[in-house]
Amino acid sequence: MQRTVHELKCFGSRPGEGNAALVVLGDASSEAQRQEFARAQNRSACVFVDAVAPADGGGAAAQDALFVLDYYYPHMRSPLCLHATLAAARVLLREHGAPLAVRTALRGQLLHVSERGTDVFVRLQRQPTPDVVIPPDLPAALLGQPSLRLASAPAIASVGSPKLLLELDSAAALQALRPDLARIAAWGKEHGVSGCYAYARRGDGSFEGRNFNHLDPALEDSATGVAAGALTVHLGRALTLHQGAALGQPCVLRTELDGGRADGEHILIGGAAAFLRPH
Repeated sequence: MQRTVHELKCFGSRPGEGNAALVVLGDASSEAQRQEFARAQNRSACVFVDAVAPADGGGAAAQDALFVLDYYYPHMRSPLCLHATLAAARVLLREHGAPLAVRTALRGQLLHVSERGTDVFVRLQRQPTPDVVIPPDLPAALLGQPSLRLASAPAIASVGSPKLLLELDSAAALQALRPDLARIAAWGKEHGVSGCYAYARRGDGSFEGRNFNHLDPALEDSATGVAAGALTVHLGRALTLHQGAALGQPCVLRTELDGGRADGEHILIGGAAAFLRPH
C-alpha cells in the first residue's frame, strides 16, 4: 500500500473549523520515525493506520479489528486520541463502510466507529484510572492560580487516556487561565495521567472546556474527545461540550451514554470530521 497522508478537521462547529489531525496510511516507519514525523508537522495529533495482517490470525486484534491506530502528539506517543480517531474513522469508513472495529496500538483498546449523518461517532468503554491522591493545593498550582477555588472536587476519569478534571465556576475564569504546562506534564508523567481538563458549566446546560496536555501553548487542543469521554464518565450524563472558540477553531463535542444508563460501561463520542486535502 502506498503511503498516503490526509488532513482533517474534527469536531468543528462550522465547515473548515475544528481540531486538525493527520491520518497516515501505508506507513512502515519505526516508532522513533513516527514520533519525529509528528514533531515536525505542527499539528496537535497524527494517527498512523496499520492494517492487521492475515498472518496475525489468532491474535486478539485480528479477531475483531481490521486496523490498529497508533497515535502521536508532537512530544509523545499517546494511548488514545479521539479527534484523531474521528479523522481515521472518516478515512476508513469511506473505503470500508460502517460500522468498523479498530484497536489502539499502545493498549489494544477496542473501538467501534460509525457514521450518523455528517458526524462520526466512536463507541468505547470507560477505563480504569490510576489511584492518585490529589493534594488540596495541586489544582491551583497546575493552573497557575494561587487563589483558585474549584466549583467541585477534582476527579480523575478515563475512556482510554486518564484526565484530571477541574471544574471552574465560570467560562470567563476558564478562558483566563494561564496554566503551568511544564508542571502539568511532569505531574501527569509521574502519575500516569494525560494532562488536565478544566471545564465550566454554561447557562444553557452545556459545558465549555480547555485541555492542557501539550508543552507548547500554541498546540492547545481546540477539541479533546478523550476529555469529553472522561467528563461523561465522571458526571454520568450525556454532554454537549464546547471548546476552541478562543483559539479561533470553535468545536462542539457530543457524548451519549449507551442505552441512556448512567451506570453503563459504553459511551459514544462524536462530531464532525471533514477532509481538508490529501498530502
